[in-house]
Amino acid sequence: METAIYVRVSTEEQVQEGFSIRAQEQKLKDFTRIKEWPIFNIYMDEGLSGKNITERPAVSQMIQDIKKGNVKNVLVFKIDRLTRSTSDLIYLVDLFNRYDCAFNSLMESIDTRTASGRMFLKIIGVFAEFERENIIERVKTGRERKVREGYTLCSSHASYGYDRANGQRIQSVNTNEAQIVREIFDMYVNRNMPLNSIARAFNMRKVPTKKNTAWQRKNIKNILRNSNYVGRVRHFIDDKEKYTENDGLHEAIISEELFNEAQKLLERTPKVSSTKKPKDCNYYLGILVCGKCGVKLGSHGRNKILPDGTQVYVGAYRCRDGFTGCCNSGDMGHKKVEDAFVNYISSVADFDVDIEIKEADNIKTDAFKLMNDYNKRLSELAAKEKEIMALYVDNEIGFGNYKSMSQKIIKDREFINSELEKVNTNSDEGQPIKKEDIILSLHENWSLLTDIEKRQFLLRFVNRIVVTGAKINSTRTNTAIIEEVEFNKGVCI
Repeated sequence: METAIYVRVSTEEQVQEGFSIRAQEQKLKDFTRIKEWPIFNIYMDEGLSGKNITERPAVSQMIQDIKKGNVKNVLVFKIDRLTRSTSDLIYLVDLFNRYDCAFNSLMESIDTRTASGRMFLKIIGVFAEFERENIIERVKTGRERKVREGYTLCSSHASYGYDRANGQRIQSVNTNEAQIVREIFDMYVNRNMPLNSIARAFNMRKVPTKKNTAWQRKNIKNILRNSNYVGRVRHFIDDKEKYTENDGLHEAIISEELFNEAQKLLERTPKVSSTKKPKDCNYYLGILVCGKCGVKLGSHGRNKILPDGTQVYVGAYRCRDGFTGCCNSGDMGHKKVEDAFVNYISSVADFDVDIEIKEADNIKTDAFKLMNDYNKRLSELAAKEKEIMALYVDNEIGFGNYKSMSQKIIKDREFINSELEKVNTNSDEGQPIKKEDIILSLHENWSLLTDIEKRQFLLRFVNRIVVTGAKINSTRTNTAIIEEVEFNKGVCI
């Protein structure tokens, strides 16, 4: 009787029971020698759970050999080595009967060639599944109790900024990583840096993530959302209905005030979904909407070599349905879109934007002018920062000078941001800002913003820009015609 020996052990079972897959194999070989059963093959699933048979390659191969008629007897050490699922066990027993294949379990002394053996096999299978479900329930209850008591689970790995060794009940602060966490919150809240820029900064410094990979926008956002850093522990992170937070026993890395401010900023930033990550110079991506069919525009471009040898990226936008021939709106170069937007916001009389200015906000004309001056100064600082970076890269200034000049810019920016916050909260009584003042100020300052700052402005304040590409007066390329600019409702600029 050609016999298939099947052995399995999960990593946890080997640790708890101390019975390896090799020990099972040897016992079963000895048993076949006593019974004088020839061994067709030995099937091994090492380090895999027995909850189902679909994810175990050795079981799948054994089933194929049974169907081919190569195997007429299956021998296992215990039934739960084969499966812990009652439904899978019933399926296998029916399969064995259909292909005239016997089944034997060494520990339970079962022979499925008899009716009593088949019945006993099913009963044992029920209890095996019952025990498995009990284990899952006990583990789940234990995890919930640990969270309530303030212990972080760290089920896959500890949050960036913390470590927890095996057997350690309370996670400890990783000094180097904790400093990066503080920098991230400072960059985002105090220095007003975009998520992508923060990620790029750490990649430039070759600072690795917890998994030793490059930083991405989502890594930064996850850290900013993680209440672990203010001393709380989380459970059911991926389930909004079951999600809970409790006071933890570990040390906090940042203050509650800084964390709350980061949450406010994250909530105020509209979630603009771009199927393609924009380049800095394609900052309208995700905002532009086709005036003909209402579909968001995609972007494409090419690198162009100028006569002086400089390489520049020339970007353009096109309706996504245009790529498939469903829309005949033409391509629009980025510069054409930029010119159209500037012209649009300069025409106050034609600019019909539903911006809600609430009396409760107490934003006054004098305060607005002061904010306008501060924003101009911030733009000048950004340009200065680029200038000294270029000087340092070209070796025209040393690192010491570069560092001192950069630190001065950072201090100036921090001071201005602090003053802007005061203006927002402590402005005197006066007349509300007129919509025309807002648009005129935007027109005056738009050209002073960097590409990144323009992208941040659009993401934060603009819901969509409806635009159509068309040829005017037989021009060779399409002209961008902006039909509407829709700001986010309730936003005061």
